[in-house]
Amino acid sequence: MAFSFGKSKSIVGLDIGSSSVKIVELVKRNKGIELQHVGVAALPPEAIVQGAFLNSGAIVDAIQQAVDESGIKNKNVAAAVSGHSVIVKKISLPAMTRDELEESIRWEAEQYIPFDINEVNLDFQILETGDAEGQMDVLLVAAKKDLIDDYVQVISEAGLTASVIDVAAFAVENAYEANYEVNPDEVVALVNIGAQVVNINILSQGIPAFTRDVSTGGNAYTEEIQKALSVSWEEAERLKIGGNPGEESQEVVPQEVEKAMRSISETVLGEINRSLDFFSATAAEARIGKVLLSGGGARVSGLDAAFQGKTNLPVEMLNPLARVVPSGRFDQSFLDEVGPSLAVSVGLAMRRMDD
Repeated sequence: MAFSFGKSKSIVGLDIGSSSVKIVELVKRNKGIELQHVGVAALPPEAIVQGAFLNSGAIVDAIQQAVDESGIKNKNVAAAVSGHSVIVKKISLPAMTRDELEESIRWEAEQYIPFDINEVNLDFQILETGDAEGQMDVLLVAAKKDLIDDYVQVISEAGLTASVIDVAAFAVENAYEANYEVNPDEVVALVNIGAQVVNINILSQGIPAFTRDVSTGGNAYTEEIQKALSVSWEEAERLKIGGNPGEESQEVVPQEVEKAMRSISETVLGEINRSLDFFSATAAEARIGKVLLSGGGARVSGLDAAFQGKTNLPVEMLNPLARVVPSGRFDQSFLDEVGPSLAVSVGLAMRRMDD
């Protein structure tokens, strides 16, 4: 389910995050899905703030750097949007054919979308879950056109073609379904923690039952460490994921880092937990069985244990490369390091494999 801009046989997954750009190319082989190329490039702080592209030049440069590092030649990419300019809603409508829904979707959507209907791109998927007779469930997605235009523009300026614009939460779902045995009777919460946005997608009966983006993320840790210890952004980033203090922080004691991390974890996990609680309150029969964490922010030292402690739910890291066979060019330690950050880009790169 995505906004398509033409057809291409194979596609590259491009994740333009607010702290880095990740690009992935997969190939279908007889032995399974093979990881062909990966590229990662950092973005300067505040190149993207709350979904707004404040430094398009830096974003274009990072895309080109990631492409160069990866060695990818394919120009057709799938990218993903998220945040407050994207709305995902499950709605119930009178049963009708897909063609009839195509005709009426704009009018139906107007009742559920808090934006001017002329300012959004719409897509929908008919779900197999409509219980009431004469009714059907539809997953409705709306994304503001100016947001999509921003993505298409930087991708084009980087010399690539935006063939598909997807939703980040659904891309993570793609990666999960391709790498894990999916039990339709189990309710699973996919929580992708980016630098500024957390994508939450709760799957029940194998389909999205609740999708929400929360404006918080890994940058909050970096900012708090930076403030508490008077170190650079880069040093704070390293400390955040459990690195040893570098030259500029010889006097840093671990307790100071832990204290800074703990206070932010309370805030970040509180925000995520509110969404999980809201789902549990509104879907009484569906209990969350486990949480799978992904995204660069999920690499924060001790976050998974803190999450489990707060929610009393089993929490594990999602490995978007669990069933992907790496080609011989990759160092395993590199894949282990970047793996959690690749959930969106891997899910995007799988789009044409299902067509």
